[in-house]
Amino acid sequence: MRFSAPLLLAGKTATGFQVPDEVVAALGQGKRPPVRVTINGYTYRNTVAVMGGNYLVGVSAEHRAGAGVAAGDVLDIELELDTEPRSVTVPPDLAAALAAEPAAQKAFDGLSYSQQNWHVSSVESARTGETRQRRIARSLALLTPARPAR
Repeated sequence: MRFSAPLLLAGKTATGFQVPDEVVAALGQGKRPPVRVTINGYTYRNTVAVMGGNYLVGVSAEHRAGAGVAAGDVLDIELELDTEPRSVTVPPDLAAALAAEPAAQKAFDGLSYSQQNWHVSSVESARTGETRQRRIARSLALLTPARPAR
């Protein structure tokens, strides 16, 4: 489905675009379908969100840079249903920590794609090894509440 929409800015940095009701209906997967978004030849995966009765898709700073767009631009958007399974690539150090804590591994495996991605992104965005280890410990503590953070 192709359509045009302005890239909206909400707050200081949150950006996204509104998806017409008829586009969401044509996708045929309810109100929050998983989608592949293509803007200026740049494609990424996302999910349609519902806020204030409107269908919206976010465009992160990474995706704005990849597509070469900024808030206020009018976008030519291609949206298609994303039927591919969503899986997160867990970095080796987080995978080893999860493997050493079976309860944490089980909890992690039961998380949604976006929740798993949150843990992985948190670890991968660390700038130092010390911060990375601290974030791994925090993830383990969040995944096994009876286990204290180190």
